[in-house]
Amino acid sequence: MITLHWLAAVLALILGAVQLLTPKGDRRHRKVGWAWVLAMATTAVSSFWIHGFLPIVGPFSPIHLLSVWVLFCLIMAVVAARRRRLRMHRGFTIGAYLGLVGAGLGALAPGRLISGWLF
Repeated sequence: MITLHWLAAVLALILGAVQLLTPKGDRRHRKVGWAWVLAMATTAVSSFWIHGFLPIVGPFSPIHLLSVWVLFCLIMAVVAARRRRLRMHRGFTIGAYLGLVGAGLGALAPGRLISGWLF
């Protein structure tokens, strides 16, 4: 599950950067956006099978709250886009992307698995 989680996270980081740096509203934006939503959802859901870092409620840690928040942001972003509420869509997608970046930076902290692999 850890492998699925980090592969989906890396894909979401790349696709999110593409979305932020390219024109909005066309067919390519929608297709890449759906791929990003799937990668983000996979990253968030797979986190619930990863335990051991500062558990506070059973095996779940504060980082799992971020996963719940990301899932909420994804739902709201899709709903907002469908309703043509583009400012809301932008806010939720950028917020979810920044959450992903923050979680990625947290994974680089000393003592974390990814940090151990890289450093």
